[in-house]
Amino acid sequence: MSKSSAQFSQYPQHHPHDHGRAFQRRPGVAAAVAIPLPATDDAYTIVHAGKQVRFGPVVFWIVVGTVVLLGLWSAATATYFAFRDDVLTRLIARQAEMQYAYEDRIAELRAKVDRTTSRQLLDQEQFDQKLDQIMKRQTALESRATALGAMPDVTGSIPRATPQRGESSQIAPKPSPISDTVIFVAPPDREARLESRAPAAAAPPTNQFAKNQGFDNVLVRLTTSLDQVERRQIAALSAVEEGMDSRMRRMRGVVSDLGLNLANLEAAVPRTPMGGPFVPVKLTANAGPFEKQLNRINITRAEMDRLNRTLALVPYRKPVIGEVEFTSGFGVRSDPFLGRPAMHTGLDFRAATGDPVRVTAYGKVVSAGSSGGYGRMVEVDHGNGLSTRYGHLSEINVKVGEIVKIGQVIGLVGSTGRSTGPHLHYETRIEGEAVDPQKFLRAGVRLSAG
Repeated sequence: MSKSSAQFSQYPQHHPHDHGRAFQRRPGVAAAVAIPLPATDDAYTIVHAGKQVRFGPVVFWIVVGTVVLLGLWSAATATYFAFRDDVLTRLIARQAEMQYAYEDRIAELRAKVDRTTSRQLLDQEQFDQKLDQIMKRQTALESRATALGAMPDVTGSIPRATPQRGESSQIAPKPSPISDTVIFVAPPDREARLESRAPAAAAPPTNQFAKNQGFDNVLVRLTTSLDQVERRQIAALSAVEEGMDSRMRRMRGVVSDLGLNLANLEAAVPRTPMGGPFVPVKLTANAGPFEKQLNRINITRAEMDRLNRTLALVPYRKPVIGEVEFTSGFGVRSDPFLGRPAMHTGLDFRAATGDPVRVTAYGKVVSAGSSGGYGRMVEVDHGNGLSTRYGHLSEINVKVGEIVKIGQVIGLVGSTGRSTGPHLHYETRIEGEAVDPQKFLRAGVRLSAG
């Protein structure tokens, strides 16, 4: 070691010219000591184990910088490892939060799809239910129309629907009892409808609303059409019931006005060949107003048929066809041969020789031949004390004991017997007593008015 160095070691006081130099440390203090060089030398000397290593200022600062960087790196590494768990926890939590948000979004979209699908299924179910109700109603109306069509009183009374705008009036009506019932095809199955509507889920809501409105409009039109048909059926049925009730009242009124006993007349009606087990008429528990009204009409019609068979024994029809013209009425008149008042027991119908004479009620021939002033005469017994006589015939076409029907020709007009010219002398008798035939003829006009 140089002298200057020794002096520096003995006197560690700072020399005024030693600023910026490294100091050599005592051997007992450190293994390596930086020895300041002379004032003219800028190098740094490091003494380690009795050896001196000299560095330039650049190398020295590089080493110092490296040591500092290594220290910072060590501190950063220590800090990283110290806070690593916290950072990882935050990263994992962030990742979990993002995943949960993504799953929530997926769940929300899935729920929205499920709600849309459920709404579509609900709409489809409601549509199917409404359509099923309409089809059941149409089937019921068709069966009602069939029942109405089987009634001769309402044949042709159900009006046809007028063609709607845009429809051709040349289209032939369907072979259906209800010519204006809307016939439609059932919709496709639910799965096919959902598949066809699935791509449209992303379409604007207005399209789906318009589609639903379209379905609702179809159902409304079908329901309106069926309502119109039902109203026509009920109106036709009500008209039939009212007409039958009116006719029944007239028929009973005619029997009463003629002074006849309805029970005796019914007992005199000949029995026609028929039979079968007795099955009482009864309605189901869920029968509606239409079924009840139809049942009343059927009962009234059966009663009216019985009255018609009874009135078939009442001579209220004309014995000659064409316009009725009387040459002499019933009652007191001047006798055409003697000129004195005499009782005329019948009506004289103007007619030409050879005109057909028809029986006015169902009955049995009890007399057919010449009978004094009647000339050629036919008498028919209608039962229950009722009988009719047809006089001055030129020809007789029936014989005694023969059963004759209403309107059957029993002879031809003539002028036989006590007669001044061709005409028909017609009598009606109750229990052998002559009564005015016009009373029966007026009853016939009253019945024919219905």
